[in-house]
Amino acid sequence: MAQLYFYYSAMNAGKSTSLLQSAYNYQERGMNSVIFTASIDDRYGIGKVSSRIGLSQPADLFSNKCDLFEIIESKVAVKPIHCILFDESQFLTKNQVKQLCRVVDELNIPVLCYGLRTDFLGEPFEGSLYLLSWADKLIELKTICHCGRKANMVVRTDQHGNALNSGSQVEIGGNERYVSMCRKHFQQQVGL
Repeated sequence: MAQLYFYYSAMNAGKSTSLLQSAYNYQERGMNSVIFTASIDDRYGIGKVSSRIGLSQPADLFSNKCDLFEIIESKVAVKPIHCILFDESQFLTKNQVKQLCRVVDELNIPVLCYGLRTDFLGEPFEGSLYLLSWADKLIELKTICHCGRKANMVVRTDQHGNALNSGSQVEIGGNERYVSMCRKHFQQQVGL
């Protein structure tokens, strides 16, 4: 029976690496998977999921305007799909998470979503909020703060490394803009 999975973490916990490993596992067994990534994240090229350790795979793009159920249903009409994988799933909308629930429940295809739980102010992303609410399985991927504790928050920094406590929720960046921290150090830098 298919299920909706949400693998969540702070940055640099290996979400994309885990996604690529899952896709490889399906491929190795002769099964078809489809990888999606957010169209707004072009850090490593358009239409590609890349990990910090050098792995990458082509991916279909999604934006907040896509009907994901319709897109996936049309792919299934062409060939069997055994798994759907979403990188940067925090950028999904509430309606798109509903559509992924339909993919699982009506098309009987497992959907594995990988994303951040919260933004740089400790607020949930829309996609993450509804994945946390509606997913069948929640799996936390862990990374560490500079102090050695589990990092569960993300701090956005300016060009001088100073923590920011205002700005738009979405600003694409990597290690040059974001630092994963434990809640204690997040609180000291940004506040809750």
